[in-house]
Amino acid sequence: MQILIVRHAIAEERITFATTGNSDDQRPLTPKGISRMHKGAQGLQRIQPEIQFLAHSPLVRAVQTADILAEYYPQALRIEFQELAPSPSPEQVLKRLTSLPSDATIALVGHEPDLSELIAWLTTGNTAGFIDLKKGAACLLETWGAPADTNAQLLWCLAPRQLRQLSQ
Repeated sequence: MQILIVRHAIAEERITFATTGNSDDQRPLTPKGISRMHKGAQGLQRIQPEIQFLAHSPLVRAVQTADILAEYYPQALRIEFQELAPSPSPEQVLKRLTSLPSDATIALVGHEPDLSELIAWLTTGNTAGFIDLKKGAACLLETWGAPADTNAQLLWCLAPRQLRQLSQ
C-alpha cells in the first residue's frame, strides 16, 4: 500500500476566524491557499500520477483541499475519514486503512500535528514526530502488504514550495 499524506492548504487565521462566531471546524482555505494548492497538486500529479482513494478529515479546510486534489485525481474514490479529524490516534487511522485494498494508493488529507505523528508511528512505532508538515506539504509512505506500525518506509516528503516547483 502506498499512503500519500497531505496537510491541508493555507486556511484563514484561527484567531481572526474565531471572531465570526463559527466553529473552527468551518474555517475555510484562503484564496492564497487555494491558488497554491492548485499549483502543488499539479506538481504532485507529476510524481504521483495515480491514487485510488482520497480520504479526508471532515473539517472544511481539509474537505476543500481534497476538492482541489480531486480535480487532478478524478478517478479517486472520495472517503470522509472521521479518524482524520484533529486528535485521532494512529491506531484509529490504521484500522480504517486496513479496510482498503493493500495494493492501493491512498491519499490522506488532514491536520498537524496528527499527520506527523502518524508518519512517525507508521515508520518507527513511536508517535514522536520527526517531520513538521507545512500547509500543503505531502509525504509518500509505502508498506509491505497491509499497513501496521513500523512497517512503512518513507519514500519522499516535499514542502509546498517544492511541489509547486514541480508544476512548472
